Amino acid sequence: MRKLIYQLHLWLGLFVSIPVLAWALSGFLYALPNTVEGNKIDVIDQSKVKIAPVEAIRKAHELAGKTLPTTALTLLMRDGKPYYQAVGGMGMDSILVDAETGEVLITPPPNLSTRFFRQAHFYYFAGAWQVTLLIVFSLLACLSAVTGIYLNIVHWFGGRKKAVAVRLSQTD
Repeated sequence: MRKLIYQLHLWLGLFVSIPVLAWALSGFLYALPNTVEGNKIDVIDQSKVKIAPVEAIRKAHELAGKTLPTTALTLLMRDGKPYYQAVGGMGMDSILVDAETGEVLITPPPNLSTRFFRQAHFYYFAGAWQVTLLIVFSLLACLSAVTGIYLNIVHWFGGRKKAVAVRLSQTD
């Protein structure tokens, strides 16, 4: 039984370590200055903001030609200009609305490091399976931890019993 659990623990460790490694690498990439887009924070120049948030959402809907499922509207500085960024859910493209002029454009595609960060860190590559995949990997990681704890308990307590038994047999 212990050998089966040991093998299971090893395989789970290998299988679970791949997404954990990608997640850790993407987090490290995000920590490096100006590697991932949006990592640089500029103070918003309030004097340039002429468009209200409600107007920005309306303009984003107009560009799309339909009512978008907007989940976030963020005011940010981009290339020295204030923009509203309308986001429509996890992994969806966003729309930029110039907060000064009201000009609307689709957010340009991100660079390679930003794409890697989003795909690896938030599992965007999984699409509709994103949450399911995160749950499965979490459960597998938990199972790996539990088997590791079991193996440690068996090693420490089972190993001590054997050592005591060996000492007792040597004294007889």
